[in-house]
Parts: sequence; structure tokens; C-alpha cells
Amino acid sequence: MGLSEDPKLQPLLFGLFLGMYLVTVLGNLLIILTVSSDSHLHTPMYFFLSNLSLSDICSISTTVPKKFMNIQTHSSIISYPFGIPVAYFDDFTNYHFKDVEISSFFCDPSQLLNLSCTDILSNNIVQYILGAFYGLFPFSGILSSYYKIVSSILRIPSSGGKYKAFSTCGSHMAVVCLFLGTGFGVYLESTVSHSPRKGAVTSVMYTVVSPMLNPFIYSLRNRDIKGALWRLHSRNA
Repeated sequence: MGLSEDPKLQPLLFGLFLGMYLVTVLGNLLIILTVSSDSHLHTPMYFFLSNLSLSDICSISTTVPKKFMNIQTHSSIISYPFGIPVAYFDDFTNYHFKDVEISSFFCDPSQLLNLSCTDILSNNIVQYILGAFYGLFPFSGILSSYYKIVSSILRIPSSGGKYKAFSTCGSHMAVVCLFLGTGFGVYLESTVSHSPRKGAVTSVMYTVVSPMLNPFIYSLRNRDIKGALWRLHSRNA
């Protein structure tokens, strides 16, 4: 179904998605290049930061380019062989390759579960399990980590140091809540109500917006990354 069927909105959507896609890919590529080229950043923290950047590039590249194609061709059709690998599911043989309508702009697993010809109860159970796995468990671990971080911050003697630390942690936590909150909401909402447009818009938040914000959070607000970027620029100059 996409986000809108209004022809007048298609150029706006194309420009909006193109801008977010370029910012996401270029920003995360810059982080990977900076971390790999600076020996000062060859630590476990920045190793995992590079993995996050690579994951963001891969995740957004499985959905947004297809959206570009749909807008340019004025067609929202996605084939069965292409849609299933994107959704990383292999339990939809009961489609019989018939035509179905996905109430989103990509092959959202929650939508595919609702469209499959299996028992509705089992679908709901699977969605709750996926929601708990991708939402509650990671979020619990993150909250536990931040509890220890906040405890350490409170022991900082200077008020300026506390403010800077809380400011950085607040930005990180905002993106985490945006990603897990919207993703968790989409899975739960699909089991209790049916609001296609609302679900599609919410899906944009965790599939496109969250990967776009990560480069800003982990580069512009990180002194080590900014220093490495400056050294990289100086060498190239």
C-alpha cells in the first residue's frame, strides 16, 4: 500500500526518503571509515559502533531502494521471491502466490503474519514472542546498563561533568526508545487493532529515522570520533 496513494505527494515522499537514505548511508560509512583508519579507536566500544553503523546501512538498504522504485514506476507490487527473503521468513507457503495487500511500505513481518493462511491465534502468539524478543529483553538489558551508568555519573564531582554525561546519555536513550518503542508498538498494535496508515508511518520511525539519527548521536556528540575525523581530514588535506 505504501505511505500514500496521492500522486501529488509522491515527489515529496521520494525527496524525503532520498534525503534520509543518503544521510544514513553516508553518515554511517563515515563512522566506519573513521574507526577503521584511526588506531586510537581500535577498541571494543568503537568496534561495536562500527557494527551498528554497518547494520543500519544494511537494514535501511533492504527497504528504501524498493520504495524509490515503487515511486518511479508508480507501482507498489513486490514479488513473492523478493518479499520473503527481505522479511527473513520461510513459513508462508500457504499464500499459494495469490495477490495480497501489505499495509506498509515494505514486507513487515507483522503484516505478513496477519496475511498468512494459518491459525490467527498462533500468529498472535508469534508476534508477541517476537515483540518480547526484539523489544522487552534488549530494553531490559539497556535499562540495567543505564542504571550503572547513572550511578557512575552521580559520583562525578563537578556539575558540568554531570550535565555533559547526562546530555550524551539522554540522546542515546532517546534513539533507543524511538527504535524499540515504535517497533514494539507496531507488533502489538497489529494484534489488537487494524490501522494500516498509522502502522506504516510508525514503521518509518524504526526502519528509517532511527538509523539516520545514529551517526549524529555517535559522531557529533563524541569527542573521540570528532578528533579522529579531524585527523582524517588533516591527512587527506
